[in-house]
Amino acid sequence: MKAEKDEVKNSRLVRSAFVFAGCYVFLLIVIFLMIVINDPSGWRQYIAANATGLLTLCVCAFLLCFIVYYYYYFEDRSFLVKAKNVLLVFSLITVCVILCYVFGRFVNIYARPCALLALLCVFLFNRRQAIMLNFIFSILMFVIDTYTNNFSDVGVTAQVYFSLMLNFVCGTFAIFAAGGNKTRGGLLLTGCVVAIPTVLIVALLQLPQITGNWIEFVASIGYGILGCLISAVLALALLPVFEAMFNRLTVFRLRELTSTNASLLVRLKQEAPGTFNHSLIVAQLSETCAVAIGENAELARAAAYYHDIGKLKQPDCFTENQTGYNVHDELTPELSADIIRSHAKDGYELLKAARFPKLIADVAREHHGTLPIKYFYNKAMKLSGGDADVADYSYLGPTPQSKIAAIVMISDASEAATRALRDRSPASVERTVRSIIEERMDLDQFAECDITIRELTIIKQTLVEALSGVHHHRVEYPAIRFNRDRQAVKEEKD
Repeated sequence: MKAEKDEVKNSRLVRSAFVFAGCYVFLLIVIFLMIVINDPSGWRQYIAANATGLLTLCVCAFLLCFIVYYYYYFEDRSFLVKAKNVLLVFSLITVCVILCYVFGRFVNIYARPCALLALLCVFLFNRRQAIMLNFIFSILMFVIDTYTNNFSDVGVTAQVYFSLMLNFVCGTFAIFAAGGNKTRGGLLLTGCVVAIPTVLIVALLQLPQITGNWIEFVASIGYGILGCLISAVLALALLPVFEAMFNRLTVFRLRELTSTNASLLVRLKQEAPGTFNHSLIVAQLSETCAVAIGENAELARAAAYYHDIGKLKQPDCFTENQTGYNVHDELTPELSADIIRSHAKDGYELLKAARFPKLIADVAREHHGTLPIKYFYNKAMKLSGGDADVADYSYLGPTPQSKIAAIVMISDASEAATRALRDRSPASVERTVRSIIEERMDLDQFAECDITIRELTIIKQTLVEALSGVHHHRVEYPAIRFNRDRQAVKEEKD
């Protein structure tokens, strides 16, 4: 099995290498079109006269692409095996190259959206990848500006160096300024924050060039501020496009998915209110556990919201949505178990059909792993006289492949088990949660995710504290009501 997985992974890596090559060729075509647009009538002469420089450009662009490929090969090979991730990286770079060319050529060099790639990457990937890709993009734009006719027909101008400095410094500053933003409005404010170092850089770059022309100096600073604002506005406009095209998960999209106005959650609330309320509590527990072990809290909350979404197919077949009549009283244990375990697969298919991020869909399928459905297995054992195969009464899996899936699995079971307890003291809750975790460890439910014993201990302690608060005891209210004259009337108990 492992050999087959390795073979599939290697074949995907080879495919990704070919996709990289294709994207590199497309990037060269874009650069060629830039040369043609700059000089529609004399581009042939320009290419002939600068053949050596353009060859250097092609080699440098290839080496930069090669660096990106090897970065992912050694740092995040799982990212590289998916061809759409490669397409996303090159789509971002190509779009930003085009936009920087348009603003630099037809507006002003300082009006370029220098921080655009950095802003897009920090939300679509992570801070580390954003820094690397911003560095590659800065060098790429420097090479393009140096060996094409973007600014001058002869050699390198000072503007080329100005562009390199702005791309690298402003992009890097934007990554750290925007990394903590959780709203789209905050992204716009990032453009204003990035404008501060931009003004400083433009002023220092232009200061030696001033020969009494203060208007040009002030205009350059104005264009620099404009470029920062354009970067933020374009990032705000392009993020939803890349999120949708490549099904990427950003903090903005997570917040949209966890809004109670999200279409699937509205359906869940209307058609399976018991499951909806259960999911809200599991989401709260999962988010708390994720924070405790340093995982993505927003992702844990979103995954928990949708972990039981498959119950929409047959909501009345699940206890939390029943109001007295239990359909399973009329079904065989085999059929009942099949209905119950199908909600994991149904949820996965429903989320995939709705183009949800794979991470959330995977949790819907994995949150029960390959656990047995005890109630119906026990019922089948009684009816068959002890002749029942536990595999026929178990979930189909797979087991959790991520820490988030493991957190949701434990939180889901702990919430349901604790709700059924009569004694909800911290000691009783602790015994229940510990038993749930130990059982799943014995059944190898965490064998395929990298969660540690220490993290499981932290999750247990966190759940005990949280569940003791969720299912706390209340004082008994006195059987008294008030009439319109605010006179107390004692109620009779049944």
